[in-house]
Amino acid sequence: MRFDFTDLGLFLAVADAGSITHGASAVGLSLAAASDRLREMEITGQVKLMERGRRGVALTEAGEALSHHAREILNRASVMRGDMARHAKGIRATIRLHANTAAIAEVLPARLIPWVAMHQQVDIDLQERQSHEIARSVAAGFADIGVLSDAAATDGLRLRPFTVSRLVMVSAQSHWLAQEKDVPFYKVADEYFMGLENGALQDHIDLQADRLAVKLRYRIRLRTFESICSAAAAGIGVAVVPETIARRCRRSHALAITPLVDSWAKRYLSVCIPANLDITPMTQDLFEHLAKA
Repeated sequence: MRFDFTDLGLFLAVADAGSITHGASAVGLSLAAASDRLREMEITGQVKLMERGRRGVALTEAGEALSHHAREILNRASVMRGDMARHAKGIRATIRLHANTAAIAEVLPARLIPWVAMHQQVDIDLQERQSHEIARSVAAGFADIGVLSDAAATDGLRLRPFTVSRLVMVSAQSHWLAQEKDVPFYKVADEYFMGLENGALQDHIDLQADRLAVKLRYRIRLRTFESICSAAAAGIGVAVVPETIARRCRRSHALAITPLVDSWAKRYLSVCIPANLDITPMTQDLFEHLAKA
């Protein structure tokens, strides 16, 4: 069986996602290329690795065995590259860092940049994911470090506190929300909203609306929280954004901020690494840096 690292990485991504489409996207391959590689792996090994169905894929017994060995192989290769990067200028290491929207938008860049500046031989592969996806990827060894909320199951992870993220409503100062000390989400669910084009936090907000059996009415979807806050100040609608960003935007916009009282609007973020897999000294150093800061 002549499987290369790309084959093994793709196979694990598909196994973790339960979907060839999502697995291919995670490793930067087209669906057609990923399907061809997986088919070639089965032909080369003369074994069926996964059952394909309308709801995704499920590993066969042979696929489960390959998954176990593939994780070990890729983990040891990652550790090897990290060790070599400490001794050779020409060898670069990459740390795969997955984080949720709140971490990326609020705290993570400020903590991350000084460390990256001091480690010129290390590249950071930063990807935005929902917290439950981050937990699964880190525990499985598909990501080296994660920053996630306490809403995710954390089995198989070693956790350290990172920060507390609070979500608030933003609106124009003439809006009725501006007069409220705080508000439950259900009271604003009928308002016109602005939202992000996509992202883990947007999915989180839409999930809360689904739980209320409400479909939020979006007037516009924008790419950044700053543009959302600007639109809210102009009276276009209301929005849910991280509190730190809302307070920052209020310096330049006539913006009203109203805290949400819902439990899901206050999230304790943690930085995590796998509990049962080896990690490189460089990954350990970044983990300690993010937790300590």
